[in-house]
Amino acid sequence: MYALVEILGKQYKVQEGDTVTVDKTHAKEGDKLNYPTVLAIVDGSVAKFGTPYVQGASVDATLVSEQILGDKIKVYKYHRRKGYRRTQGHREKYSVIKVDKINA
Repeated sequence: MYALVEILGKQYKVQEGDTVTVDKTHAKEGDKLNYPTVLAIVDGSVAKFGTPYVQGASVDATLVSEQILGDKIKVYKYHRRKGYRRTQGHREKYSVIKVDKINA
């Protein structure tokens, strides 16, 4: 059984027991989270799709890690023949959640 759930505007395919890296949330480590924005639930050959969300369905999760950093991204700006060069680095912050239960 798996579910397609929308978390902070992005869609994830989750199963019970999975750990998922999502955008940073403002919860504390160990907090219980509930996501009622379930787009679809698939159990074997039976699938339930929402319009846009499945009524009465939710995903329960626990926040495992409050903040981790993603890979470093380098941004270059360059204008030819003008002496203009800029370099900037960025690391996105993520949270790790563990899916406890899918309520269908």
